[in-house]
Amino acid sequence: MGAASRDLTPDDPRGWRLGGAVDYCSLAAARLGLRVGALVGVDRLASRADELGLLEAAGVDLRRVDLEHGPVFENIELDGHRRQRWLSKSDRVPVAALPAEWRGARAWLLASVAGELGDEWAEVPAAGAGLGVCWQGLLRTFDGDGWVRRVDPRPSPILDRAGLVVASVDDMESGTDLAWLRSLAPLATVVLTAGEGGGVALVDGQMRRYAAIPAEGIVDATGAGDVFAAALMAAWLLTGKMATGAALCFAAAAASCSVEGPGMIRVPTKREVAVRLR
Repeated sequence: MGAASRDLTPDDPRGWRLGGAVDYCSLAAARLGLRVGALVGVDRLASRADELGLLEAAGVDLRRVDLEHGPVFENIELDGHRRQRWLSKSDRVPVAALPAEWRGARAWLLASVAGELGDEWAEVPAAGAGLGVCWQGLLRTFDGDGWVRRVDPRPSPILDRAGLVVASVDDMESGTDLAWLRSLAPLATVVLTAGEGGGVALVDGQMRRYAAIPAEGIVDATGAGDVFAAALMAAWLLTGKMATGAALCFAAAAASCSVEGPGMIRVPTKREVAVRLR
């Protein structure tokens, strides 16, 4: 669940490329072998994007939700870290748009990029269903000067319900206390990614570090954290275990593959991840 973003780029004739955590996560989960339904908020231009065909070709049951305003970003790399400018905020993706037949899903991934999923989404998963959260959309504010800025993590009904929460260190202030982050999601394993620096998982009160897996060449790092989150979610669902060393390595390999091409084209299949692991 989430809104598709349009990310400005000079190397696409449209002047933008479709992105958004919901798109990267849905495509990655499907290519890794899960049965996926994706509820995707789209503005007028995003609704016709060719990239949505990649999701459908992978077997994703794609349901579009028309938005008058969808998120539009300019991603800027500064000293190895990404900063964003915004050109458009996002309307909310309403719970009412959820197909009734999806209510019994055994797992959910809330993949917000611009605060488009409200607290009411915490009540949607049935008791016993797994809930993963891409935290980034809850950690942003859209300033009047056009910059997307961090906001301090805060309590949320969505975090209270989550079993897995994934964020980038770029979404946090330097020196953020990890134990405090864990307290905001009391039932969850919290994973912080740091790109080529690997990352850390807080599992049952224990810190588990993992190393990044080198790519064969970085073309576009956009969406790598989302692919990592989807792969970690897939490992949880397929093995019944959360953020084991093997699962973190699997997710790191998927993220490594994803940066080797532009946009969603390089989101890997299960076989490609297996080859990378070898």
